Amino acid sequence: MGIFGGNSGPTVSPEDKKNVFMKQIRQELAVAQAGELISKINESCFDKCVTQPGSSFSDNEKACVSKCMERYMDAWNVVSRTYISRMQNEQKNIQ
Repeated sequence: MGIFGGNSGPTVSPEDKKNVFMKQIRQELAVAQAGELISKINESCFDKCVTQPGSSFSDNEKACVSKCMERYMDAWNVVSRTYISRMQNEQKNIQ
């Protein structure tokens, strides 16, 4: 029912509303996690690889940051996949 009492289109079931809400939460969580990943990479790799900041990166610093980022992201992906797998297994055990 619409604001003024008329029918404003198909009604949305509580289950559909829940699914939409859960999708939005997952998207917001993914954005937050991506921001956290970038922040951690910046902190960790910059501190490790750039010992004397200047107006540009040396070739060694560029290579170090690149390798550091790759390793950090690989580790992040392993942890994320493991966490997701564990959560899925727990959900199966609950049901």
